[in-house]
Amino acid sequence: MTVIVTDTGFGKDDWTRGYSTLGETANDVLSLDLAPDTDPAEVPLAPSLAMIRVRFPGFADGRGFTIARQLRLRGYTGRLRAAGHVLADQYAMARRSGFDEVEIEDDLAARQPEEQWLDRANWRDHDYQARLRG
Repeated sequence: MTVIVTDTGFGKDDWTRGYSTLGETANDVLSLDLAPDTDPAEVPLAPSLAMIRVRFPGFADGRGFTIARQLRLRGYTGRLRAAGHVLADQYAMARRSGFDEVEIEDDLAARQPEEQWLDRANWRDHDYQARLRG
């Protein structure tokens, strides 16, 4: 099972429509599952695309943050989900780069409980620039 992390804490996955891969893309694709080495410029942003999930194979692999940022800069406004090995300490970076939510496994949720994620949920106010301002 998995846990979905948002600014309000832990929740259940409400996405039930599955995922397509880039090789299966068509104009009517509802959701995509992207590998960490995906070139964001090659992702077709069809009007029907409601969800993009970006895989994080390890907590030290930050390519997904770049993918999210580039997709947002290209104009993608649908749901954007980070999935895999994202730590509570990385939640603020995930939100700043454009992700709406994070999908983690139950064992990670047990090791890093909801309180740790919620401590980073006020990500707009706790960045280095806000600390410098004061």
